[in-house]
Amino acid sequence: MELISFNTLIEIFNAYKNVIIWFGSISLFVFLFSLLSIKWLVALIPEDYFVIKRVSKIKSQNPLIWYFILILKNLVGYSLILGGVIMLVLPGQGLFTIIIGLMLSNYPGKYIIEKKFIAIPTILKSINWLRRKSNKPPLKVS
Repeated sequence: MELISFNTLIEIFNAYKNVIIWFGSISLFVFLFSLLSIKWLVALIPEDYFVIKRVSKIKSQNPLIWYFILILKNLVGYSLILGGVIMLVLPGQGLFTIIIGLMLSNYPGKYIIEKKFIAIPTILKSINWLRRKSNKPPLKVS
């Protein structure tokens, strides 16, 4: 097995400099976004989200706006998942960003997975700590 020389690494970097800069910029943006938004996002979860299954008021009142929001939310969610996967090899909070993306996206069985995930005591404790910092009541889990 032959080792790659330093000059070869420099050549590879120069050949893919724009791609590396773009991925690095995206990684930095997602990292900063996740740090700045986590407290706000956790505070948005209704305290009884895992106890009562709700129907969206927007969906029943204006389905066109609901579909637009759904598409936008899924685009952001899948972008975060992609950014998180990229951050597994670049600087950033890859797993955390993937989890946020999964929570924003819609897919079959999502609610059951969220409920099992939130029932892990250390995760529930951490999320409720963030909610306390936002002056929100703790999440109820059945």
